[in-house]
Amino acid sequence: MADPLILCGFAFLAGLMDAIAGGGGLILVPALFAVFPAAAPSLLLGTNKMSSIAGTLVATLRYGWSVPIQWRKILPAAAWACLGALAGAKTVTLLDPAVLRPAIVVLLVLVALHTVLRRNFGAHPGHGALLRYEGFALPALAATIGFYDGFFGPGAGSFIIFGLVRWFGYDFLGAAAAAKVLNLATNFGALVLFAATGNVMFLVAIPMAACSIVGALIGAQLAITRGAPFIRAAFLLVVLALITKLGWDLLR
Repeated sequence: MADPLILCGFAFLAGLMDAIAGGGGLILVPALFAVFPAAAPSLLLGTNKMSSIAGTLVATLRYGWSVPIQWRKILPAAAWACLGALAGAKTVTLLDPAVLRPAIVVLLVLVALHTVLRRNFGAHPGHGALLRYEGFALPALAATIGFYDGFFGPGAGSFIIFGLVRWFGYDFLGAAAAAKVLNLATNFGALVLFAATGNVMFLVAIPMAACSIVGALIGAQLAITRGAPFIRAAFLLVVLALITKLGWDLLR
């Protein structure tokens, strides 16, 4: 009885953090592996997706209510993110996701350094955009991170936020809102594949999903009321935690 309660607590924290800056998988995936050490990785990743998609949906609705989202650009990219996640989830049944760890650690270190060294990074919309034309580049980014989210997962939301800020000139608040839409699509694509192949523990995932919703509502409200500086700080915290966790896994 204690294990489901523990997982519900972790699902709440994951929903809270994921709604602000991504990185919910950093909290919930290790908890699932600790509680079910003998379970197949695909089963635990599918259960995580079932929980996280509920929180992501609620966070998306909450952001959409208060933050302008460029739906005509984001929705086509979301379709590509969904397809990428489907491909990634299929790949995880064939390959060990751990092969990505070294490359992801290097990327996260570069992301952290870039964010720290540029103090105005993500402070204002339209500042420092590298790519003005989003018709091809935004779907490409969405599909790539969608594949990563379906295949491995931790930090996918944070990578989306960074990409939107760095390449398309979003501020952190606008990027967090748009990232929820894309992350919802990646979660849906991966969940479809996992559920179709029997890789979801529904009795575990449903109560976790309810707790994730509560956490996501609180997290989205905090992000909206406190704005870009708060999200930037939370983003850096998530990235540093990911570097620590994945780096420790490599050393072991």
